[in-house]
Order: sequence, then structure tokens, then C-alpha cells
Amino acid sequence: MPALYDFATWAPLLKLVRESNAQALAAPGGYAQGDVGQGSWSVPVRRVSPPRGQAAQLSDMQEEWDAVELLRGALVEAGVERVPFVVECTPQGAATLRLFGPHPDVEAGYDGPHGGALILADDAVPEPWRRLPEPVLDAVRSPSADAGELERVLRERLPDAIGVTEEEIVAAEVRLGITLPEEVKALYRVTRARWEDWSTDDDFAASRHHSESVGFELFGLEHVFVAEPDNRATPWEFAAMEAVATRPDDSVQRIVGSPGWITIGDSGGGDGIVVDLTPGPCGHLGQVILLSHEEDIGGVLLADSLTELIVNGEREEEYREREELPEVARINEFAGRSVEAVAHPALEVLSLGVWDGEPFSLAPVTGLPRLRTLTAYPGTLADPLEIAGLSALEYLRLPYEEWRTLLDADAVPRGLLAASIETSGGGPDHHPLALVALTYEILSLFGRSAIPVTVLEGDLGPAPD
Repeated sequence: MPALYDFATWAPLLKLVRESNAQALAAPGGYAQGDVGQGSWSVPVRRVSPPRGQAAQLSDMQEEWDAVELLRGALVEAGVERVPFVVECTPQGAATLRLFGPHPDVEAGYDGPHGGALILADDAVPEPWRRLPEPVLDAVRSPSADAGELERVLRERLPDAIGVTEEEIVAAEVRLGITLPEEVKALYRVTRARWEDWSTDDDFAASRHHSESVGFELFGLEHVFVAEPDNRATPWEFAAMEAVATRPDDSVQRIVGSPGWITIGDSGGGDGIVVDLTPGPCGHLGQVILLSHEEDIGGVLLADSLTELIVNGEREEEYREREELPEVARINEFAGRSVEAVAHPALEVLSLGVWDGEPFSLAPVTGLPRLRTLTAYPGTLADPLEIAGLSALEYLRLPYEEWRTLLDADAVPRGLLAASIETSGGGPDHHPLALVALTYEILSLFGRSAIPVTVLEGDLGPAPD
């Protein structure tokens, strides 16, 4: 048996959990829950606060660290990324530990052992991740694009650089399935941007000089890639809340990825530097955009051409506040609107958040052709059965009670691609095992298997006085 599924591997952590949650565990039906992953963990263990003005030290949590390290090693050995757990323990030390997952149809979640979104169809991805860029047939290159000038300036700045061969350019085009723009070819004819080419006593200074000369951290040609949607893989609970909505005055299409987004470098902060061959209505063919690692959709225009970016540097963009999207509507106590007010043929996403007023009827949005996402906090829906009128629904996030209503009435929309259980928003607490049982009902309705549960029993011994 792998060490991950040996009670002894968990015992050091469970003793700390018991010590920190003695009252909760002793109550009828009491439990504690958490999760441990290869890269992070969240466990209900009380930590010692450092003295005022002093940062927390590893020694302040050494026991927790050692206990988690034991489990992290077991996770690596078992090839498991993360394991949620629930433990019940008597005052005498008899403990029952339940480990959940992993499951191919359940995304990782941090709300409990029921996980994140439940994937209800094979290879299902949110609608924005299925969208291709709109063709802009009259798109032209910027007058500033000049491959010859770009090559001349770069050779002045990097006289000792080593460029790629024509054969390497052809091989890259075959690998990428795309013809590289002349400016990109000119760039790589000057420099292949390989670390081994820095033949100075100060490699970091040489690397910095190269980046400053180009204007960003240039990838080697062998590392250039096309920024397709799967490069921005995002959990359903976030991705389903996005909408593709390019406007006539946009320079960059508001899409997730594109077969025409050639990623040639990095900003130095994790943001992609991309040559854009599928510009927005007001953009230029071959413009340079930045894909932020903090955003899931769209990009920021840096320059109208690679020549302009490298020769003159990125432009100072004037901030332009984006208009409110009719595609996405969020109603809550801070954005108090009505469902009637947001009902629009273009509406794709409706989110009902924390709300102290009367619950909402979905009648105003019934039958809307593009409404694919609905999320609702506890107490926001007047009648959950009205969800049956949302014929285009792909993603549904509801509290336990509303799911129970739909399941009991056999009214869960069969066109769903993914679903989640809403556990925040001030609703009643539910035992983690009840939430796991609910996921099983939803998954089985769509022919998916249940979340695996491993039960381990052991004795932690009497609690210390």
C-alpha cells in the first residue's frame, strides 16, 4: 500500500488537528477538514503568533511543517497532486480519516472534499475557450513595420550576436504550422537568444544587455509557441464567468487564444510578448500585444509593429475604461440591479451574489438564446425550477438546497457541461460527506463515476493534557 494511504503517515498531522480542534471534534457529528498538496496545504492547525514586529519563523510551525512534509513526500510517491480529507476523532483517540479523489471529472477545489467544478461531458471547456478569433479581412500592417530597419538597428545594438539559420526558420514554421512574419524572421536572423551565447565574465550583465536591446526577454526560436486557448487553461468556476466581446473600436480581439498569436518572449514578469496576426477591428496585422498572466481573456497593445516596439519602445497607452458588457451581469448588494434590468439578447453570464432583498425570478431571462452560465448564492432564487427555462445553460453553480430541489424534481438541465456547489454566501453549513453525496448524484445523472473515498482508521492515543 502506498504510504499516502497508510494511517501512520497521517498520524502526526492528525494529532495537531485534534489539538487545535478538540471542541469541534468532541461535538456530536464533529469533524475537521483540510487538504494537502504537493505545492501547498490548508489544514485547520492553530499556529503561534510571532511577537509584535517580528516575522513568522519556520520554527513557529516546525511540527506542522514536518507533518506536512511527510505527506507531501507520500503524494509525490503516489503521483497524486492534492488530497482533501475529513477526520472524525473520539476523545479517547479513535480516529476515522477519509481521503477524497483524485477524480478525472472533478476539478481541484478548496471549498472541501467535494472539489471544484464537476465536468459533465467529455473534453468539455467553457464557451470562451471554444471561440476562434473573428476574421478581420481588411487588416493591414502598420506603416512602422520595416524588417530591414529592425535588422539594422538590432545589429548595431548587438554586433556580436549569433543569429539562426534559414533552415532553422523553416523548421520553426513547420513546427508551428504558421508562416512567420518578416519582422520576426529579421529579429531571429540577428539573434538566436541562447544563454550559451553570452561569452562574457558576467553572464547576467550580458543577458540584461540583450533584453534591454530587444526590449523584452526574447525566447529562443525553438521555444516560440502559438498562444492557443489551452495555454490559458482556467478552472470552470472562473472561465465560465468570462465572455468574448470584441468591440468595433478594439485593437486587440477579446479572445482567450488565437492561432495567430505568436508568443516570442516574456515581459520578465510572466506576461507573454506576442506578435498578433489576428488583430481587432482597429488593430494592425503583426502588432505586438502583451498577454497578462493575471488575465484570462484579451491582451494589451504594446506597439503597432515589432519594429516600433524594438526601435522606439512600447507606447504610453492612455487608460480607457471599458464599457459595461451586456454579456455579463452581476447582481448583488453592491451592484443592486434587477434581473429585468440585465435581461438582454446578448446576455451570456448571470451571477446572483450576496443579496438581502426579495429573491429573484428568472422569468425575465427565460428563453434567452445565449445565457449559458448561472451562479446563485443562497436565498437569491425565488423558484429554482425556473432554471428549466434556460435552454442554453452550460454551467450551473447553486447552493445545496437548490440542487436538492432540482434533483428531487428531476429538473437538472441535461445540456449542462459543468456544475458546482455553492458553499459561501451565508447559507447553512452542510457536512462535507453530504456535499460529496450530492456530487455523486449530479455526476451519476450524467453517467460519470463517483469521487473515490478511501477510509483509514487508527488510534491517535489520548490527547495531551
